[in-house]
Order: sequence, then structure tokens, then C-alpha cells
Amino acid sequence: MTKRDQKQSLSVIIIAQDEADRIATCLSSVMPVADEIIVLDSGSTDETVEVARRFTDQVYKTDWPGYGPQKQRALEVAKGEWVLSIDADEALTPKLQDEIRVMLREDPPEIAFRLPWAVTVFGKRLDYGRSARANLRLFRRKGARFSNDQVHEKIILPPGKIGRLNGRLLHYTHRDFGHYLRKNANYAWLGAQKRYQVGKKGQGLTGAAFRAFWVFIQIYFIRGGFMDGRVGFLVAVLYSQGAFNKYAGLWTLRRQELIEKRNMEIK
Repeated sequence: MTKRDQKQSLSVIIIAQDEADRIATCLSSVMPVADEIIVLDSGSTDETVEVARRFTDQVYKTDWPGYGPQKQRALEVAKGEWVLSIDADEALTPKLQDEIRVMLREDPPEIAFRLPWAVTVFGKRLDYGRSARANLRLFRRKGARFSNDQVHEKIILPPGKIGRLNGRLLHYTHRDFGHYLRKNANYAWLGAQKRYQVGKKGQGLTGAAFRAFWVFIQIYFIRGGFMDGRVGFLVAVLYSQGAFNKYAGLWTLRRQELIEKRNMEIK
């Protein structure tokens, strides 16, 4: 089956920064199903733009407004009936490529599909814990938009049925342990700021410790992270650490707010 067999067109959107070592794998995997590929680069200092231009002429240099706004920018450029939102560190398996081709040929009643992750970290593919998720990435463009969140953005859809494909979406989430720590810390701080801006309290440092404990229990035991061996244990601990840092960060923001109010009263 070729793209000419597809009744519906597909736009692939990717946001990227300093992904020259990984984006070619992603782009190669979507080429067999994409009618157009849109890449938004937010100030890469490596060869990300040059690599992307080997696969598509729709490469745009932009600033960085946050994950949600950046993906919305890419969505607004897309013209296909369907959109696949994929990260530069992800790739479609051949089975998932075939399923997408069939879906586009048949024009199904669903408005969106979830794609099961296959996360690979520290040389191991994780099949349990929080990595055993199916993320909503493939959707009809009409009526869809991204939330304005700076991190952990959501795809907001009109009413309709959401399906699930079976092929795996490969996710090479971290280059090494240092990259994991930096990314984890960045997400935690952005998450703390997001909660502070909408007035969340967080129950202080006690709440932060409890959430960290619960996240570990949930990922390692309830969701079966222990089945992923030693890497599964390490990832559960790192998720727990991220949860603590997020709510500890929220506590520091609340504390700083109180200090500033007291200083104003003294003046």
C-alpha cells in the first residue's frame, strides 16, 4: 500500500530543539505515511534544522513559547485531514506505519487514536509502570487544538469516539542519566510554576513527600514497574523524585509569596 491508496491526508507535526542526533530516525519513520511534515525548531545550536531539511521543506525557526503554544503553532500550519503529533525522540514501528495506512485508507468513524508507547531508557525497553501508556497523538485536524500549558500539554478535541492502535510508538526518552536528571528537573520546575499560577496549594513539604511516596508505589507496584527489573526500579525512583521536586518547588513559590507580603506590610 502506498500513500496514493489513502483516502485521507496526514500532516505530521514535530517541535524540536538540539535534536540532530535523533530527529532523522523520527523523520524516516513517518515518511512512508506522511503527506506533509512540519518541523518547528526553537533555536537549535546543533544541526537539527539541516537534518530536518533533508526530509521536508517545511522547517520553521521560531522562539520558544512553551510546549502547548508551540505545538499549536505547528498545528495551525498543518493542512491534512489527520494530524500526527510526534516528538523528535520518537519513531513509528513498521506495524504502526501499516495501521496508520489502513486507517487513512478506510476513513474510520473515530476522531482520534491513542498510540501505545515503547519507552527505551538506559538500554532497556520498558513495558510496565508509567511507560506502559497509550498517548493520544493521531487525530482529525478539524476542531482540534492544543492546550496552552507550558508543559504536559493536552490535545483538546470535539466530541467523538477515540480509538487505540496496536503498533508501538518507540520513545527514546533520554540520552543518558545526566540528560534524564536535567529533563526531570526542568519538568518539575515547570510543573511547580503551572500549579502556582492556577492557585494550587500542594499541602507543603509533607504533601510533597507523600506524593513522592505514592508515585513510587503506583509506578513500581500497582503498575508493575518491578517487572522491568533494575531499570524499572530506577525509573520509579526518578519519577518519585520528580514528583517531590514539583511540589517542593510549589512550596518554595508559596513561601516566597508570603515573605514578600510580610515585607510589604512592614514597609
